[in-house]
Amino acid sequence: MEIRTGKLEDVADITDIFNFYIEHTNARFEAFPFTLENRQKWFSQFSSSTKYQLYVATENGVLLGFACSQQYRAISAFNDTVEVTVYLTQEAKGKGLGSKLYSQLFSSIQAYGVHRVLSGVALPNDTSVALHKRFGFREVGIFNEYAKKHGQYISSVWLEKVFNAEPAL
Repeated sequence: MEIRTGKLEDVADITDIFNFYIEHTNARFEAFPFTLENRQKWFSQFSSSTKYQLYVATENGVLLGFACSQQYRAISAFNDTVEVTVYLTQEAKGKGLGSKLYSQLFSSIQAYGVHRVLSGVALPNDTSVALHKRFGFREVGIFNEYAKKHGQYISSVWLEKVFNAEPAL
């Protein structure tokens, strides 16, 4: 298994993973699948020389999952905060891959002035909440029934991780 920086040629497989979650779970709130063009534009935010990074896990040339850090809000007050997420193929779940991806991601963004790391997890998802807690996240609140998909209300727990990094200059 290899954990490496995501490349543009990975976007089609990443799009497939996103779309599985859109179509079959409440983990994504979108009503329609992403297009390859949409995810290529999304991919343009990542760089190994910023706090916004994307890592993929592959085995025998097959992409099994990804983790990324993204801008939380597009205003300067949140420059030292990132939002993170991790998604795995169904076949890759339960093998420690999410932990490996997060380990690489958190190690790599440490040098870029990240002060807080946030993540929102649609409920129920005990596995994802447990993963985040293993990495030092704590629950900061639940948005109860704030989203609706397929006629059902969805709640999310929000978690934060203190990074205690020095602000980037």
